[in-house]
Amino acid sequence: MDQEDRIALFLDYENLALGVRDHGGGVAFDFRPIADALAERGRVVVRRAYADWSYFDEDRRMLTRSHVELIEMPQRMGASRKNAADIKMAVDAVELAFERDYIATFVICTGDSDFTPLVHKLRELNKRVIGVGVEKSTSALLPPACDEFLYYDRLEGVEIPSPRGRRGRPTRVPTVEPPRVVQQPEPQPEDAEPVRDVDTLAALVAQTVAGLQGSAGGEVTASRLKRTLLRKDPTLSESDYGFRTFGELLRHLAEHNVVELAEGPAKGDPEVSLPEHGEREVAFGLLRSVVLDLAGGDGDGTVPLSGLKNQLLRVRPDFSEKKLGYRGFLQFCRAAATGGAVDLRWSPEADDYLLTAATG
Repeated sequence: MDQEDRIALFLDYENLALGVRDHGGGVAFDFRPIADALAERGRVVVRRAYADWSYFDEDRRMLTRSHVELIEMPQRMGASRKNAADIKMAVDAVELAFERDYIATFVICTGDSDFTPLVHKLRELNKRVIGVGVEKSTSALLPPACDEFLYYDRLEGVEIPSPRGRRGRPTRVPTVEPPRVVQQPEPQPEDAEPVRDVDTLAALVAQTVAGLQGSAGGEVTASRLKRTLLRKDPTLSESDYGFRTFGELLRHLAEHNVVELAEGPAKGDPEVSLPEHGEREVAFGLLRSVVLDLAGGDGDGTVPLSGLKNQLLRVRPDFSEKKLGYRGFLQFCRAAATGGAVDLRWSPEADDYLLTAATG
């Protein structure tokens, strides 16, 4: 038990519940998916929800069954009381941060950007902060401020009706225009699902591994990599890309030669590195051959860097220097020059880098 993170949970209940109902097709807020997600991250020792509970009679039983302490903040005294719940919640969170050293993680359930200063203060006090909010009603300022941000809509166990189920017109449509109404709306529910590009994720992973190896040196473990990825994008979740665990994602990337896995210092926490050969050497060879072709085949001519990547993409449409761990195409060309595939030099006359295919 001593190894477990202690978690304090604070719910801006009105913001969260109304966000679910407004953007979830009228479905009721369910606390259980949040509780399950946090159970995987540690031991929740404080659970508090703030609202004028006279407006949420039905929800009180659900929260009480989940052992959530209900903090009553009446809102019937005019506009001056509008932010009373927000202020009380922020004061309680900071007070708890000072009084309970053993609580390492604070979960702030809201989509309101007004809580961003609270998040910054908690992190300043060396607390890990996880945010939870409804995707369409969460301010863009809040997720980047957190160490991790969970969208309620994407949590396991949350079922949001499709737009077709919420906004269907079963009686009117068949009489007016049967063929158009049945056919036209079909693709829309598909488009409503966010499309996650695994290649984009692979590029982010490779770039992050390269950065960790270059800045800190030493081994890059899977757990360290995951923490760094969450610092870059607190909303990142491997489940959005169809993987059950981060380890499964890494195995997929290893099979596609994006990364290499080796036994790490702890069981279940492998060491992650970029392939020293394989795809990278193939990409260097591709660059050399394209430069050679563009130079006329004799290897004596030079090719400007500008526009060169487009030429590579014509030969190999799936080329991406980021999947190889490089932040940009110039960095990739420099690595190819270091590897002996090409020669690279800056030309003041051309105001551009010039490449020549290496001989031999």
